[in-house]
Order: sequence, then structure tokens, then C-alpha cells
Amino acid sequence: MESNRYDKGIEMLQRMVSEETLNATVKKMEKFSPDMAKLIVEFPYGSLYSRPGLDLKQRSLLTIGAMIASGAAAQLDFHIQGALNAGLTPNEIVEAVMHCVSYAGFPKTLDAMFVVMKVFDEQGITYEEA
Repeated sequence: MESNRYDKGIEMLQRMVSEETLNATVKKMEKFSPDMAKLIVEFPYGSLYSRPGLDLKQRSLLTIGAMIASGAAAQLDFHIQGALNAGLTPNEIVEAVMHCVSYAGFPKTLDAMFVVMKVFDEQGITYEEA
């Protein structure tokens, strides 16, 4: 059963992020703490992201909002990349971040917007406000 959750988690991650990003996170963590690497693959991706009921775009939006609200900007770039690969448009991502300002506050939302800007810049994405 655990192996199944790990395999499902890796499959989900491969849908969401590039092999390079996967190696920079999970594979790097495996070298340092195999148990932590197993947890971050099995639980969120093998158990939650792979559940029915919400599509990957919806889950990505929820994750972005939760990360902004909790102040987890250091991991947000991974999830912005995943959201783009899940099919969210740059405009949807920016709007989701902006929507968080009244709930998470300006400092967390600004931190998040700078992460979005960095990811867009790295991926050559031009954003124009609608």
C-alpha cells in the first residue's frame, strides 16, 4: 500500500513539475532524509492530490492560497510551476494571489507576487493585466 502511494505521488509530481524541479526537491531531499522525501511524495501527492473530487487546477489554486496564508513563500515557486503545468493561466495565478491580499495581508501577498514574477521571468512568461 505505501509503495502504491509513493508511486502515485511520483506520477502526480511528474504531471506537475519538470524532471529538473523534481530532482531539485524530492531527489535532493532523498539524499539528506529519505524518510522526509517519502513523506512529501506519499502524503500530499500520493494521498491528497490524487483523490477524486477536485481537478489539478482546483487543487493548485487551493495550494497557492494556503501557502500564501501560511507565509510559505519559500516553496511557492514549486507550486506556481505546478499550477502552470496543471493548466492555470498566468492571469488566473495572478488573480488568485491578488485575491489573498484581504485574507492573508499585504506582506504575505507581496512576497507571493514576487515569487510569481520570478517564476514567470524564469519561464519566459509575459504577463499583461487584463
